[in-house]
Amino acid sequence: QVQLVESGGGLVQPGGSLRLSCAASGSIFGLNAMHWYRQAPGKQRELVASITRDGSTYYAYPAKGRFTISRGNAKNTVYLQMNSLKPEDTAVYYCNAQAGWNNYWGQGTQVTVSS
Repeated sequence: QVQLVESGGGLVQPGGSLRLSCAASGSIFGLNAMHWYRQAPGKQRELVASITRDGSTYYAYPAKGRFTISRGNAKNTVYLQMNSLKPEDTAVYYCNAQAGWNNYWGQGTQVTVSS
């Protein structure tokens, strides 16, 4: 069984930065892509950024120019560098891994942007 664990969330002032990490308990067979999602209270879970097996990246509009998704040295790790954070970035951030027909989710890490 594969388990993803997010870390790096916390409280940060507007304009500040955080780096989220996602680590899998083991190698993921047939990994196609990894994603960061977020969900704010009362809102739908939304995609923030993606990175495919070949390293291609995608960013949702709110993240463009501010967030960077990257792979770690280990193939089962992914990071989300978040800069110029805004209050509207406040949410629980989830790591997702797609491998064939399987989807793996972490438990989420809280990011709160507030002065």
